[in-house]
Amino acid sequence: MDVKTDPVDEAKAIVEAYLERSMVPDPEGAATFVSKDFQLTFTGGRRFSGPAESSAFNAKRYAWVKKKFLRTDAALDSRTGDVHVYNTGYLYGEWKDGTGFETNRYMDKFVVRGGKIVATDVWNDSAEILLHKAGLAEAEL
Repeated sequence: MDVKTDPVDEAKAIVEAYLERSMVPDPEGAATFVSKDFQLTFTGGRRFSGPAESSAFNAKRYAWVKKKFLRTDAALDSRTGDVHVYNTGYLYGEWKDGTGFETNRYMDKFVVRGGKIVATDVWNDSAEILLHKAGLAEAEL
């Protein structure tokens, strides 16, 4: 009997495993879940080619940071076979100045193809929070 794996469930598991490794941080472990031509785009349009680059960027902004997953949703593109995965929740951790945070919203979008993550787009509230801390916010948070 040939048991087929649901590509949507498989893609969600790949994304969550990648995020878990990224939070350690373990960029080498996270890299095992991405394709050779992986593209990662952070808030503000910053582009990275792999988990090591994004971990280095995060190390400049945060003393430490983790994600509290609220949900992971996914949809199969039947035309291409790609699975689009969305993971949302809250960032929590500590800024470089030692101030803690726990309600920094995030939303990550992934494209999984052939069992590997080929693209990720990352959005979060960090820039707005930092602008507020610096007295540069245009409105109260």
